[in-house]
Formats: sequence, structure tokens, C-alpha cells
Amino acid sequence: MERALEALRVGDDKAEAVDGLPVRAHRPGEEASFYEGFALRGIRVDRILPGFLLCSFTVPPRLTDVSGKMAAGAVANLVDQVGAAVMTSEGHHKKPSVDISVAFLSPANLGDELEIRSKVLGNKGGLTGTHILLTNKTTGQVVAEGRHCLFGNLMKSKI
Repeated sequence: MERALEALRVGDDKAEAVDGLPVRAHRPGEEASFYEGFALRGIRVDRILPGFLLCSFTVPPRLTDVSGKMAAGAVANLVDQVGAAVMTSEGHHKKPSVDISVAFLSPANLGDELEIRSKVLGNKGGLTGTHILLTNKTTGQVVAEGRHCLFGNLMKSKI
């Protein structure tokens, strides 16, 4: 436990550098949040059709672990974000996630270009299911496969 605490300690010089960073308040709906900018910067939409979304993403250094592989949390984040985005291609409003499952099949390395295919599996009541497949464009290996369920009221406002 002591080793873990020591690894997490920040020296005074680094603490001062972090304190000096200009961080503005986030204005929802007007600009991307720090999270979105950090996690999704660099994603490109290559093709969009009703119920289908094709994106490209090159693995940046900020999303890798100490071994140079894309962090599992970053992969899960792409499944979450692209799985939710494909739903809007059918004209649905945003819905909260109720279930996400990700199978990690092969690693993605720093600089690898990924192809992210997402499609809507179906809608039943307020539930929408999506399928997301991340593949390495160079090798063709499947990096991860995910399923994402979202739920929300589909009733239109009478106002």
C-alpha cells in the first residue's frame, strides 16, 4: 500500500504546474467538455447512414497505458460514445446507457489506426440496442466488440 501511495504522490514543482493550468468552466451544449476533448479528440466520421456509423481513430499517446497499448477504459469509452452516437443517426434523441458489454480481443498499439463500425440492432419501446466493432485497419484484427443498450422515453412532447 505504501508503494502505491508513493507512486501517486506529486512533488511541489508538479503541483504548482498543474495549479497554473487555465481551466475554464464548461458550458454544456456550447462546447466540448474536457472529457470529450481528451477522450474523443481525433475521431473521424467516415460514413453515416440511418442506423449505421463508420469512424476512424488513431490511438494517441494520451490513451495508452505504460506498455504502449490502448487502455481498456479508452476502448470502453469508444464503445460507449460511438454506440450512443449511432442511435442519433436514426433520428432518436440521446438516451442514458443501461448496459454496456465489451469483449477485448486483441491490443491496439500507439499509432494504430482503428476502424469503428457501429449499427443499431433494434428498438423496442424505449430500449435501443447497438453493436460496435473496433478493428485494426492495418492487420484486420478485431480489437474489441461491444454491445450497448440505451433506454429512454420515445414519447413526443404534446406541447
